[in-house]
Amino acid sequence: MMTIKASCPMCGDVELTPTQMRLVVCSYPDWSYYAFDCPHCRDEVRRHADDEVVTLLVTGGVLVSPWHIPEEVVEPRGGAALTYDDLLDLVLGLATTQHVAAEAAAVVGTLQPRHGG
Repeated sequence: MMTIKASCPMCGDVELTPTQMRLVVCSYPDWSYYAFDCPHCRDEVRRHADDEVVTLLVTGGVLVSPWHIPEEVVEPRGGAALTYDDLLDLVLGLATTQHVAAEAAAVVGTLQPRHGG
């Protein structure tokens, strides 16, 4: 079986099998990574995987886990940051909405079905 040499920050160089490695290829390339649990210290080691690393690991038999990031996650954001007052207004608004919804459900529950056409 093929072995892959990787480096643990605590233990130095370690040898792994392809099944001991995880390769996550993201639709946003800067977020692709490979990871493994060090066989000596058991710490998880995670590193960025550029195209060259992805090719090497796939050639070595490491299975790829695709990770699709919605475009909304990486699009530029504008406007002011959310404040504590904004959050409080949202929570108070939700409480009012829930109260109105509960009352509406109670009213709907008291309506008698109409018979006939």
